[in-house]
Amino acid sequence: MEIVQNIDPIFILQPVIVIIIASGLIVFWYFKRRFHKEIWLYSLLAYGAAIALKYAVQIPTIAVVTDTFGAHSFGLGFYYGLQTVGFEVGLAFVVAWWAVSHGKLAEKDAEAYGSGLAFWENAAFLSALSLVNLVAYYSILSGNGSLAQTLYTQLNTNAPGLFAPASEALRSVALGTVERLSSIMIHFAWGYLCIMAAVHHKKRLFLIALPMGFIDFLVPFAQNSIVLFEAVFFGLSFLSVVVAWYATKQVRMHELAV
Repeated sequence: MEIVQNIDPIFILQPVIVIIIASGLIVFWYFKRRFHKEIWLYSLLAYGAAIALKYAVQIPTIAVVTDTFGAHSFGLGFYYGLQTVGFEVGLAFVVAWWAVSHGKLAEKDAEAYGSGLAFWENAAFLSALSLVNLVAYYSILSGNGSLAQTLYTQLNTNAPGLFAPASEALRSVALGTVERLSSIMIHFAWGYLCIMAAVHHKKRLFLIALPMGFIDFLVPFAQNSIVLFEAVFFGLSFLSVVVAWYATKQVRMHELAV
Protein backbone atom coordinates (compact mmCIF):
# COMPACT_ATOMS: atom_id res chain seq x y z
CA MET A 1 0.00 0.00 0.00
CA GLU A 2 1.28 3.45 -0.93
CA ILE A 3 2.24 5.68 1.98
CA VAL A 4 -0.31 8.46 2.44
CA GLN A 5 1.19 11.92 2.88
CA ASN A 6 -0.97 14.72 4.24
CA ILE A 7 -1.14 18.20 2.75
CA ASP A 8 0.69 20.99 4.54
CA PRO A 9 -1.89 22.80 6.73
CA ILE A 10 -0.25 26.09 5.76
CA PHE A 11 -2.35 25.93 2.56
CA ILE A 12 -5.43 26.48 4.72
CA LEU A 13 -4.08 29.88 5.73
CA GLN A 14 -4.61 31.46 2.32
CA PRO A 15 -8.42 31.22 2.13
CA VAL A 16 -8.71 32.11 5.82
CA ILE A 17 -6.62 35.27 5.37
CA VAL A 18 -8.53 36.31 2.25
CA ILE A 19 -11.93 35.75 3.87
CA ILE A 20 -10.88 37.82 6.89
CA ILE A 21 -9.59 40.69 4.74
CA ALA A 22 -12.58 40.74 2.37
CA SER A 23 -15.04 40.54 5.25
CA GLY A 24 -13.11 43.09 7.29
CA LEU A 25 -13.29 45.55 4.41
CA ILE A 26 -17.09 45.31 4.41
CA VAL A 27 -17.25 45.78 8.17
CA PHE A 28 -14.88 48.76 8.03
CA TRP A 29 -16.98 50.59 5.46
CA TYR A 30 -20.18 49.84 7.34
CA PHE A 31 -18.91 51.60 10.43
CA LYS A 32 -17.26 54.31 8.33
CA ARG A 33 -20.15 55.08 5.98
CA ARG A 34 -23.22 53.26 7.36
CA PHE A 35 -24.05 52.02 3.88
CA HIS A 36 -27.39 50.48 2.92
CA LYS A 37 -27.45 46.80 3.85
CA GLU A 38 -29.04 46.00 0.49
CA ILE A 39 -25.54 46.45 -0.93
CA TRP A 40 -25.08 42.71 -0.36
CA LEU A 41 -27.94 41.97 -2.75
CA TYR A 42 -26.92 44.41 -5.49
CA SER A 43 -23.25 43.48 -5.48
CA LEU A 44 -24.20 39.78 -5.54
CA LEU A 45 -26.60 40.41 -8.43
CA ALA A 46 -23.93 42.21 -10.45
CA TYR A 47 -21.21 39.67 -9.72
CA GLY A 48 -23.41 36.57 -10.02
CA ALA A 49 -24.88 37.63 -13.35
CA ALA A 50 -21.41 38.43 -14.70
CA ILE A 51 -20.00 35.04 -13.73
CA ALA A 52 -23.03 33.24 -15.15
CA LEU A 53 -22.61 35.05 -18.47
CA LYS A 54 -18.89 34.28 -18.50
CA TYR A 55 -19.62 30.58 -18.12
CA ALA A 56 -22.33 30.78 -20.78
CA VAL A 57 -19.80 32.25 -23.21
CA GLN A 58 -16.76 30.21 -22.26
CA ILE A 59 -18.25 26.72 -22.10
CA PRO A 60 -18.99 26.53 -25.86
CA THR A 61 -16.11 28.73 -27.05
CA ILE A 62 -13.01 28.35 -24.86
CA ALA A 63 -11.72 25.26 -26.68
CA VAL A 64 -12.05 26.95 -30.07
CA VAL A 65 -10.31 30.12 -28.90
CA THR A 66 -7.49 28.19 -27.24
CA ASP A 67 -6.97 25.96 -30.28
CA THR A 68 -6.99 29.00 -32.57
CA PHE A 69 -4.70 31.35 -30.64
CA GLY A 70 -2.85 29.10 -28.18
CA ALA A 71 -2.96 28.72 -24.41
CA HIS A 72 -0.46 31.55 -23.80
CA SER A 73 -1.46 34.06 -26.45
CA PHE A 74 -2.60 37.63 -26.90
CA GLY A 75 -5.76 36.31 -28.54
CA LEU A 76 -6.73 34.36 -25.43
CA GLY A 77 -5.83 37.37 -23.29
CA PHE A 78 -8.19 39.59 -25.28
CA TYR A 79 -10.85 36.88 -25.00
CA TYR A 80 -10.68 36.92 -21.19
CA GLY A 81 -10.20 40.67 -20.90
CA LEU A 82 -13.15 41.65 -23.07
CA GLN A 83 -15.46 39.37 -21.10
CA THR A 84 -14.45 40.95 -17.82
CA VAL A 85 -14.84 44.44 -19.26
CA GLY A 86 -18.27 43.70 -20.69
CA PHE A 87 -19.72 41.42 -18.04
CA GLU A 88 -18.12 42.30 -14.71
CA VAL A 89 -17.55 46.03 -15.11
CA GLY A 90 -20.46 46.55 -17.48
CA LEU A 91 -23.00 44.78 -15.30
CA ALA A 92 -21.58 46.40 -12.16
CA PHE A 93 -22.50 49.75 -13.73
CA VAL A 94 -25.92 48.59 -14.98
CA VAL A 95 -26.91 47.35 -11.53
CA ALA A 96 -25.45 50.46 -9.87
CA TRP A 97 -27.28 52.75 -12.29
CA TRP A 98 -30.61 50.97 -11.72
CA ALA A 99 -30.24 50.95 -7.93
CA VAL A 100 -29.21 54.60 -7.78
CA SER A 101 -31.92 55.76 -10.18
CA HIS A 102 -34.55 54.00 -8.06
CA GLY A 103 -33.25 55.48 -4.82
CA LYS A 104 -31.90 52.18 -3.51
CA LEU A 105 -28.22 53.19 -3.31
CA ALA A 106 -26.40 56.47 -2.80
CA GLU A 107 -22.88 57.89 -2.72
CA LYS A 108 -22.28 56.51 0.78
CA ASP A 109 -22.62 53.02 -0.72
CA ALA A 110 -19.80 53.43 -3.27
CA GLU A 111 -16.99 51.91 -1.22
CA ALA A 112 -19.23 49.12 0.06
CA TYR A 113 -20.39 48.24 -3.46
CA GLY A 114 -16.80 47.79 -4.59
CA SER A 115 -16.02 45.87 -1.43
CA GLY A 116 -19.08 43.70 -2.03
CA LEU A 117 -17.93 42.76 -5.52
CA ALA A 118 -14.52 41.91 -4.07
CA PHE A 119 -16.14 39.84 -1.30
CA TRP A 120 -18.26 37.69 -3.60
CA GLU A 121 -15.32 37.00 -5.92
CA ASN A 122 -12.56 36.39 -3.41
CA ALA A 123 -14.20 35.31 -0.15
CA ALA A 124 -17.47 33.62 -1.11
CA PHE A 125 -16.75 32.19 -4.56
CA LEU A 126 -13.07 31.27 -4.40
CA SER A 127 -11.81 31.17 -0.81
CA ALA A 128 -14.83 29.64 0.96
CA LEU A 129 -14.94 26.70 -1.44
CA SER A 130 -11.17 26.33 -1.28
CA LEU A 131 -11.26 26.36 2.53
CA VAL A 132 -13.91 23.63 2.67
CA ASN A 133 -11.94 21.48 0.23
CA LEU A 134 -8.60 21.93 2.00
CA VAL A 135 -10.05 21.18 5.43
CA ALA A 136 -11.75 18.09 4.00
CA TYR A 137 -8.51 16.96 2.35
CA TYR A 138 -6.55 17.42 5.56
CA SER A 139 -9.15 15.60 7.66
CA ILE A 140 -9.47 12.65 5.29
CA LEU A 141 -5.73 12.27 4.75
CA SER A 142 -5.21 12.27 8.53
CA GLY A 143 -6.86 8.85 8.58
CA ASN A 144 -5.48 5.59 7.30
CA GLY A 145 -8.48 4.14 5.49
CA SER A 146 -9.11 3.36 1.86
CA LEU A 147 -10.71 6.78 1.34
CA ALA A 148 -7.47 8.46 2.39
CA GLN A 149 -5.52 6.25 -0.01
CA THR A 150 -7.86 7.04 -2.90
CA LEU A 151 -7.84 10.77 -2.21
CA TYR A 152 -4.05 10.83 -1.90
CA THR A 153 -3.67 9.10 -5.27
CA GLN A 154 -6.07 11.55 -6.93
CA LEU A 155 -4.46 14.65 -5.42
CA ASN A 156 -0.95 13.40 -6.11
CA THR A 157 -1.93 13.13 -9.77
CA ASN A 158 -4.06 16.26 -10.19
CA ALA A 159 -2.68 18.65 -7.55
CA PRO A 160 0.85 17.50 -6.58
CA GLY A 161 1.68 21.01 -5.37
CA LEU A 162 -0.37 20.33 -2.23
CA PHE A 163 2.38 17.92 -1.13
CA ALA A 164 5.24 20.33 -1.78
CA PRO A 165 7.87 20.97 0.92
CA ALA A 166 7.04 23.62 3.54
CA SER A 167 9.19 26.28 1.86
CA GLU A 168 7.40 25.82 -1.48
CA ALA A 169 4.02 25.69 0.25
CA LEU A 170 4.73 28.98 2.00
CA ARG A 171 5.78 30.58 -1.29
CA SER A 172 2.62 29.32 -2.99
CA VAL A 173 0.42 30.64 -0.18
CA ALA A 174 2.16 34.02 -0.22
CA LEU A 175 1.76 34.42 -3.98
CA GLY A 176 -1.83 33.21 -3.89
CA THR A 177 -2.70 35.63 -1.10
CA VAL A 178 -1.13 38.53 -3.00
CA GLU A 179 -3.19 37.56 -6.05
CA ARG A 180 -6.42 37.65 -4.03
CA LEU A 181 -5.46 41.01 -2.50
CA SER A 182 -4.90 42.33 -6.02
CA SER A 183 -8.31 41.06 -7.04
CA ILE A 184 -9.91 42.73 -4.01
CA MET A 185 -8.36 46.06 -4.99
CA ILE A 186 -9.35 45.92 -8.66
CA HIS A 187 -12.95 44.94 -7.87
CA PHE A 188 -13.13 47.70 -5.28
CA ALA A 189 -11.85 50.25 -7.80
CA TRP A 190 -14.31 49.56 -10.59
CA GLY A 191 -17.24 49.01 -8.22
CA TYR A 192 -16.56 52.33 -6.49
CA LEU A 193 -16.33 54.13 -9.83
CA CYS A 194 -19.57 52.59 -11.09
CA ILE A 195 -21.57 53.88 -8.13
CA MET A 196 -19.95 57.31 -8.32
CA ALA A 197 -20.64 57.47 -12.06
CA ALA A 198 -24.30 56.59 -11.47
CA VAL A 199 -24.75 58.99 -8.55
CA HIS A 200 -23.10 61.99 -10.19
CA HIS A 201 -24.10 61.20 -13.80
CA LYS A 202 -20.43 61.24 -14.82
CA LYS A 203 -19.91 58.98 -17.81
CA ARG A 204 -16.17 59.59 -17.67
CA LEU A 205 -15.99 57.73 -14.35
CA PHE A 206 -17.56 54.68 -15.96
CA LEU A 207 -15.20 55.01 -18.91
CA ILE A 208 -12.29 55.05 -16.47
CA ALA A 209 -13.62 51.89 -14.81
CA LEU A 210 -14.16 49.93 -18.04
CA PRO A 211 -10.51 49.27 -19.02
CA MET A 212 -9.78 48.07 -15.48
CA GLY A 213 -11.60 44.88 -16.39
CA PHE A 214 -8.98 44.26 -19.04
CA ILE A 215 -6.72 43.11 -16.19
CA ASP A 216 -7.74 39.54 -17.10
CA PHE A 217 -5.74 39.91 -20.30
CA LEU A 218 -2.80 38.81 -18.12
CA VAL A 219 -4.30 35.45 -17.16
CA PRO A 220 -2.87 33.34 -20.05
CA PHE A 221 0.63 34.54 -19.22
CA ALA A 222 0.57 33.77 -15.49
CA GLN A 223 2.47 30.49 -15.75
CA ASN A 224 5.29 32.04 -17.78
CA SER A 225 6.56 33.77 -14.65
CA ILE A 226 4.23 33.60 -11.69
CA VAL A 227 6.22 36.11 -9.62
CA LEU A 228 6.25 38.65 -12.44
CA PHE A 229 2.55 38.06 -13.07
CA GLU A 230 1.65 38.67 -9.41
CA ALA A 231 3.84 41.77 -9.26
CA VAL A 232 2.26 43.29 -12.39
CA PHE A 233 -1.24 42.30 -11.26
CA PHE A 234 -0.71 43.85 -7.83
CA GLY A 235 0.82 47.02 -9.28
CA LEU A 236 -2.01 47.57 -11.77
CA SER A 237 -4.64 46.86 -9.11
CA PHE A 238 -3.10 49.31 -6.68
CA LEU A 239 -2.84 51.89 -9.46
CA SER A 240 -6.52 51.35 -10.25
CA VAL A 241 -7.50 52.19 -6.68
CA VAL A 242 -5.38 55.35 -6.80
CA VAL A 243 -6.88 56.35 -10.16
CA ALA A 244 -10.41 55.73 -8.89
CA TRP A 245 -9.81 57.85 -5.81
CA TYR A 246 -8.29 60.76 -7.69
CA ALA A 247 -10.82 60.56 -10.53
CA THR A 248 -13.62 61.15 -8.04
CA LYS A 249 -11.79 63.77 -6.00
CA GLN A 250 -13.50 66.70 -7.74
CA VAL A 251 -17.03 65.41 -7.20
CA ARG A 252 -16.26 64.50 -3.60
CA MET A 253 -14.86 67.96 -2.92
CA HIS A 254 -17.94 69.52 -4.52
CA GLU A 255 -20.21 67.55 -2.21
CA LEU A 256 -18.25 68.70 0.83
CA ALA A 257 -18.43 72.31 -0.33
CA VAL A 258 -22.20 72.07 -0.73
